[in-house]
Amino acid sequence: MSRNATSVAAQDRWLLPEGIEELLPAAAARVENMRRDLLDLYRCWGYQLVMPPLVEYTESLLIGLGADLDLQTFKLTDQLSGRTLGIRPDITPQTARIDAHSLRPEGPSRLCYAGTVVHTRPTSPFASRTPIQLGCELYGAEGVEADIEIICLMLETLRVAGIDNITLDLGHVGIFRELMACLSLSESDQARLFDALQEKSEALMKELLNQLDVDDGWRALLAQLATLNGSVEVLATARSLFAERAPAAAEAVDRLEQVAIELERRNGPLSIHFDLCELHGYHYHTGLVFAAYASGHGEAVANGGRYDDVGEAFGRARPATGFNTDLKTLLRLQGGDGAASADGVFAPHSLGDDAWAEISRLRAQGVRVVAGLPGQDAAPDCDRVLRRNGAAWSVESKI
Repeated sequence: MSRNATSVAAQDRWLLPEGIEELLPAAAARVENMRRDLLDLYRCWGYQLVMPPLVEYTESLLIGLGADLDLQTFKLTDQLSGRTLGIRPDITPQTARIDAHSLRPEGPSRLCYAGTVVHTRPTSPFASRTPIQLGCELYGAEGVEADIEIICLMLETLRVAGIDNITLDLGHVGIFRELMACLSLSESDQARLFDALQEKSEALMKELLNQLDVDDGWRALLAQLATLNGSVEVLATARSLFAERAPAAAEAVDRLEQVAIELERRNGPLSIHFDLCELHGYHYHTGLVFAAYASGHGEAVANGGRYDDVGEAFGRARPATGFNTDLKTLLRLQGGDGAASADGVFAPHSLGDDAWAEISRLRAQGVRVVAGLPGQDAAPDCDRVLRRNGAAWSVESKI
């Protein structure tokens, strides 16, 4: 290697891979404070903290989520067993394993978590590939009450994090599933219809429907499906559309309305947007799905939904619902200049060994004390200084 190439390589050693970032002291402190506040919130709601491992065998790590997360998972070979390990891209399936296999509780189980996950690719143009995923999961309760609790806790999470002006998006994947079951379309035709709905293009839907072997009534119904998003009025439209041909889909609409009414009763007026063809996580979710959007931010800041029976692969099928968010995203949305605030006491080295007992006493009270080293005259992150006045000690504002 030439000297110039060696020099360039040395200059690039500080670079991190695209989408991988570090948190410097000010940001790290804010994230950690937020993490503590939110985990304290979850404890007050009865959610118990779990800490799943960073790596697992892929057979369990991707269970129930393989189609959606396999490409997002970094894989490596375990040098002890020779089996394939995956670095977790999502903590949710790990929590389901803990509930179904490790804890095996009777009745409802409430678990929460906070930890780094790793993605092979960013989920959106500006997303981190190492988000700090934080969330809550409620197992063993299939009623609408569990969905309402989880959504309320997600909204409270955003309030505690200082995120205002939230729009709540509500949908139900059971609607599309019921329509497909009634039509008995081939898997390939279902996939084409699925893709068209995600585009939310009425023209694309009509073009596709003309190619499908369905009667005019079904063609008219499916053409309107892509338009069923907006305020609460879309629920009445959907109910009338589904009542005769797909009554189970109409029941899903009723559940959405019930959830929305109870959410506003508990939280006051909310900005709620209904999207009956929202199919994010369709191959994973089984019922109600939801997401929270912050003003001026195009991506969901928190999302979740019902994913019943994912624990079956671990020997115990359980109803399940939950949500998660990314602490790094919440940090960015909080705003602020990110500068470290001066908060602490500086103890000059010149005070001598006699100061150690006083330093220890202050630290025992929870005061942050920086003990000066030889030649260190100040600490810029401290706003006070320890001084000795004769035999007495005092903490004074730094001049």
